[in-house]
Amino acid sequence: MDTLNAFNSAIQRRYSSGLTLEHVIQRRAFSFCEEQNIAGDNPSAGSAQTSEKNDPSLSSFLSTLIPTAVLAFVFVSLFLLLRRKFKRNYEPRTFLGSLRPQERSPALPNGLLNWFGTFAKVPDSFVLNHQSLDGFLLLRYLKVASATCLVGCCITWPVLFPVNIVGGRGLKQMNLLTMGNVADKNRFYAHVFIAWIFLGFVFYMVARESIYYVNLRQAYLLSPLYSRRMSSRTVLFTSVPDEYLNEGILRRMFGKGVKNLWIANDCEEMEELVEERDKVAMKLEVAETKLIKLANANRLKSTKKGGQNNGPLDHADEANGESGSLAAKWVPTKKRPTHRLKPIIGKKVDTINWCRSELERLIPKVDALQATHRAGNGKFIPSVFVEFYHQSEAQSAFQSLAHHHALHMAPRFIGVNPDEVIWKNLKLKWPSRVIRNILTISFVVLLIVFWSIPVGFVGILSNIQSLIQLAPWLSWLNKIPPTIFGLVQGLLPAVLLAVLMALLPIILRLMAKIGGAPTLSAVELRTQNYYFGFQVVQVFLITTLSSAASASVTGILCKPMDAPNLLAENIPKASNFYISYFVLQGLTISSSALLGIAGLILFRLLGTFLDTTPRKMYKRWSTLSALGWGTVFPVYTNLTVIAITYSVIAPLVLGFATIGLYLIYLAYRYNLLFVVNSHIDTQGLVYPRALQQTTTGAYLAIVCLIGLFGINTAPGPIVLMVIFLIFVILFHLSLNAALEPLLKYLPKSLEAEEQSLLAAEDGVAVPHSSGTDKSAFNSSTDSPRKDVGPAPHKKPNLITKFLRPDIYTDYQTLRRLVPRGFAEIAYDPVVERDAYYHPSISSQTPLLWVPRDSMGVSRQECLHSGKVIPMTDEGAGFNEKGKLTWDQETARPPIWEEKIYY
Repeated sequence: MDTLNAFNSAIQRRYSSGLTLEHVIQRRAFSFCEEQNIAGDNPSAGSAQTSEKNDPSLSSFLSTLIPTAVLAFVFVSLFLLLRRKFKRNYEPRTFLGSLRPQERSPALPNGLLNWFGTFAKVPDSFVLNHQSLDGFLLLRYLKVASATCLVGCCITWPVLFPVNIVGGRGLKQMNLLTMGNVADKNRFYAHVFIAWIFLGFVFYMVARESIYYVNLRQAYLLSPLYSRRMSSRTVLFTSVPDEYLNEGILRRMFGKGVKNLWIANDCEEMEELVEERDKVAMKLEVAETKLIKLANANRLKSTKKGGQNNGPLDHADEANGESGSLAAKWVPTKKRPTHRLKPIIGKKVDTINWCRSELERLIPKVDALQATHRAGNGKFIPSVFVEFYHQSEAQSAFQSLAHHHALHMAPRFIGVNPDEVIWKNLKLKWPSRVIRNILTISFVVLLIVFWSIPVGFVGILSNIQSLIQLAPWLSWLNKIPPTIFGLVQGLLPAVLLAVLMALLPIILRLMAKIGGAPTLSAVELRTQNYYFGFQVVQVFLITTLSSAASASVTGILCKPMDAPNLLAENIPKASNFYISYFVLQGLTISSSALLGIAGLILFRLLGTFLDTTPRKMYKRWSTLSALGWGTVFPVYTNLTVIAITYSVIAPLVLGFATIGLYLIYLAYRYNLLFVVNSHIDTQGLVYPRALQQTTTGAYLAIVCLIGLFGINTAPGPIVLMVIFLIFVILFHLSLNAALEPLLKYLPKSLEAEEQSLLAAEDGVAVPHSSGTDKSAFNSSTDSPRKDVGPAPHKKPNLITKFLRPDIYTDYQTLRRLVPRGFAEIAYDPVVERDAYYHPSISSQTPLLWVPRDSMGVSRQECLHSGKVIPMTDEGAGFNEKGKLTWDQETARPPIWEEKIYY
């Protein structure tokens, strides 16, 4: 067995080093078989049964479980201890002033364990009501995936475990429970019918959850909280022909329901000016803060030495003096902040004076350009935002064919948040968009297929000694000092692999942007597809196939006639890797997500060394980390796909998948309730996409079973599985055809029903008016609803509720989950006017924020810099040790801006 493993290792090392498998086989196979006497007439030599006597599956599993469990225990213990001290890192959503009161979560008890009860009582719907629909649906997906695997255990274990155990191939330990232990072809009928039941259940769950999502989405988008937002009433049209970039033509096209129009402008010049203005403004803020800190530090030193201590100024006369006169008492002129106009060789200038003169030049120039663009005198680009008075009118425009030529005024988007627009991509016309889309998809496909090359190179670095044995000309590497050699072979591969895996999501998101996605939510949805493809191909399929091939290749080389039997045994045995994988993922992901040690360390270290101004301190304190939906969902979708694929082949995988996914659910539940925020809103569209991707597991399971039955020459099971495959394909196509319009559009029927329900809840007569009567529309949504009325259905039993989602999770039921009275949707006239202008058009001159000192230096600097740019010293200062501080209690500093619900 050891020699077989040695040969496998040699082949794997050679294969990972870039040499072809065939090359290795040609050079080593024959001599190896002769040495081990496998190619002779001894039928027992090298047989599968001999290798199974020392089956390592259980020991390998335990060697993964024990250290992983210990690591998880340490992580959770640290989390329990640290969360009591570092509230900002482990419970920021309970108190941060940058969040509205209704956005905050209930505070948890500060004990070591007594917070569990409070945590358990907070429902998942709290995330929907106080954070985002995407976060709520992530939790639901993890719950549904875990529940599906649990049901799979109940279906498969009672039947397939006994069938596999007495299968007759003589496998041992955990391999005894896999399909690879079955020798009798007639026993495969049990696997066929169990596959029908469980995989049919998977497709039912996908259909059920799709119905749930459709009803929840409709309830969410039609609720007053959302329907009155500008984004719900605004449609973005891209690839608009030049002749239609005219407000008069567009208003005639869309009728009297149009409220506002924004024709996108080419703002490249203005964007550069605004960036330069803001850069200079921040440079001035840093310099002013540095000057004030120096003055305060020198005052403290003087006080300690018994020198003078000028207290607070009682009169403004001295503050009105010459600029910098107060600071000059404590800071010599040569110590004032300076910088060079060009690196190294540039002229050195006083930073504060230079910034003031630059801002005097830039601010009027920016204001003039902004006025020009607001007046409609800028250069138009082929994208238009059209705001309607009503959501129903916006939906009608969104669902209509806007132009008579293909790909013109398309694609179109509704519910676009101005903060999520990728303005550069609005310039694209349809030919550019099509070409970019083709090129980026091609690049991503090639990246997924050839990702093994850089990973293989990293693998080579981790095993240099074996590489030297296979390629003696590399023996010069042995001359490297042992310390450096150890770093290259030990630390460097781990670092490179971490960098590679960190770069991948960045590359995929970049490809989505280059491909022409006009919004960040569209980028996340496209990234979700890309990353899922990578997960399935690289993390699952290649690992499974290489594991099975490496376990079988020596026997196949020496006894080619036994190839079908060897593959039939070893493909199911590859499941042992994924059992360990679920243990690793379930314990380490959940515990490390709770601990968040990297975020804690970075928050403290970076805050100490980099936060040199009140603005930087406030930004770090008030900004919550966010989840990237496009890279979070695919990881757990792939875990579910793996579990479903192996559900019949190796049912034990389902048990570990159930536990692992549920632990991950608990970790994300805590983080979504108390730690993270949501910056990108896909309106839950990541969920149906994840459900569709989950069916990949069912298809792979069917294909694998057909292949295994074929290897075992079992024609009856093959025919039955092919029939089942045809059935699920037809079912899946029919399901998608029925649900696709409901995932994109809102039905007219529910708009009327929602107004009736709102009126009934508010005790107002149902308005009978046309769709263009604005007062009638607002009458049912202005007053906050304090009661949602009784449940529309009697409480069903569990089975009835599960089997009839169309009744018990219908629109009227799920609208009770949607936030009510969460926030008042009202817009300042300036906000409404500038909502969908390019940010450089609506960008205001920033307010500078410096700390207040007791000598009056900050007051004088604010007075003089304020003649050029607004500046204040309120809400920040110094403590008795001279350390910079700001008012964290109110968390409403001068630069705070209230969140706008677009």
